[in-house]
Amino acid sequence: MTVVVATEDFELYHDLVGELRERSVRFTTVQPGDPLPDTISALVVGADDDPGAVPPGVPVIVAEADDARRAVDETLARLGGADGRVVVGIDPGDRPGIAVLAGDDVVAVYQVPLADVPALVEAEIEGAPDPLVRIGDGARLQGARIVEALSDVRVELVDETGTTPHLGAGARGAGDLLAAANIARREGEPIERRDVEPTAGELQRIKTASRERSGGERAITEALARRVAKGELTIEDALAEHRDG
Repeated sequence: MTVVVATEDFELYHDLVGELRERSVRFTTVQPGDPLPDTISALVVGADDDPGAVPPGVPVIVAEADDARRAVDETLARLGGADGRVVVGIDPGDRPGIAVLAGDDVVAVYQVPLADVPALVEAEIEGAPDPLVRIGDGARLQGARIVEALSDVRVELVDETGTTPHLGAGARGAGDLLAAANIARREGEPIERRDVEPTAGELQRIKTASRERSGGERAITEALARRVAKGELTIEDALAEHRDG
């Protein structure tokens, strides 16, 4: 497999080569319009570059000047037979693990606060053809909030049983990221919203957290804890309402 880069845009060339090297992808470069090597598997060009005579069956990916990474994502997906599809796997929690796949290749991983997940996912799937988000069915309350926020993309709920592998020495902290990648590869059931009623234990954990946030002075009511569980309020907002009420 050899990816060929052909562009006269030096900045784009530099970004594309950097992305390909970082991912250990075999590539070569030619001037736009020059003969292409027999080993070519994909051609990446800039928007203003002439691809020249491209062999039948070789995909041509047009890279935008400010988004080389997206072009490399699409290239790897096309080579993997995924027709450019981007799949985002999410292992839900207070700091969800997120894995972005192009075809079968993991092209990016993140672990961010729950509130940052929707914006990050939207940025990752922007411009991607027919993107898909797969979210694990654990951490029900956090997962429900993510599903609710992702209204403009296909979302599947995945049975996450067995998605977190055994972590050997030196792999501490990688579990959520590996689980997210496994979730992305596992088919789930389409879902548009997830109505979850918080359990007594979940409500108690929120009330305990509110007491800790207030320095031990007070805990919010169960009604406020329920609104926090459903994502309607933050704990800080709930404490403020509790004080004002």
